[in-house]
Amino acid sequence: MGRLTVDLCGTEIDNPVIPASGTFGYGYEFAAWYDINCLGTFSFKGTTREERFGNPTPRIAECPAGMLNAVGLQNPGVEKVIREELPKLKTVFRKKVIANVSGFSTEEYADTCARLDGEEQVGWLEVNISCPNVHGGGMSFGTDPKAAAEVTRAVKRVTKKPVIMKLSPNVGDITMIARACADAGADAVSLINTLQGMRIDLKTRRPVLKNTFGGLSGPAVFPVALRMVYQTARAVSVPVIGMGGVTSAEDVLEMMMAGAAAVEVGAANLTDPCACRDIIGALPGVMDRCGIRELKELRRREA
Repeated sequence: MGRLTVDLCGTEIDNPVIPASGTFGYGYEFAAWYDINCLGTFSFKGTTREERFGNPTPRIAECPAGMLNAVGLQNPGVEKVIREELPKLKTVFRKKVIANVSGFSTEEYADTCARLDGEEQVGWLEVNISCPNVHGGGMSFGTDPKAAAEVTRAVKRVTKKPVIMKLSPNVGDITMIARACADAGADAVSLINTLQGMRIDLKTRRPVLKNTFGGLSGPAVFPVALRMVYQTARAVSVPVIGMGGVTSAEDVLEMMMAGAAAVEVGAANLTDPCACRDIIGALPGVMDRCGIRELKELRRREA
């Protein structure tokens, strides 16, 4: 047990730093840059029951202090993930991984989660009810407490592993959704997903993204994410995983002081493939400067 270890739904992980879904592929792509076993764990690319090409291009747009994406859950489908992606991951990552799942119906969420629940390397299921870049699914479940609870219950009925519900910030009160998920049996919640935004091309006078709207991520959203993590951690008794604009060890500690049990890092991986490794390496020094002996002590102090 080290000074960076934290508890994630009953499982101790080496540190709280977790690359976020959609920014780290299926893991092995980043193994060429560094030994990814230094990570606490990571959340792999959002997976649906069937293969998805995603949204038409252009689907990425830069903006100050962040980026917009409307990728639209491009992935090979759950059967191919189980058959091809997880075996490749196992050759480079010896720890349990978080399976991120998206869907377009309650039944689809449950079916995909049930299939991934049976995989040995999957340690947690992160159920994404917050994707703003698809139509007829994703965020539509995460903006209604009843729908969020329905998905939570359906997934819990068919799985044995901890279920983490990934929440949308594009709501009036995120704590209402968090409470609904917790009351329905969620083992944890993670937040925030991206904020909805758009850019307009001055020459064409049309939206830059073919999808018109996209999800805003990056440092610009960090204060919003921190506020929502703080509110949610005080509204529910289940663990909260914080994310949104995290780029440094200092950000990780802020998230944990706000009440996060662990912290996901997203857009930073897209600009620097070694971002998570470097954040983990910097954590002990930043903790020393802040007078923090171990992260578990900080978690108790801020509970």
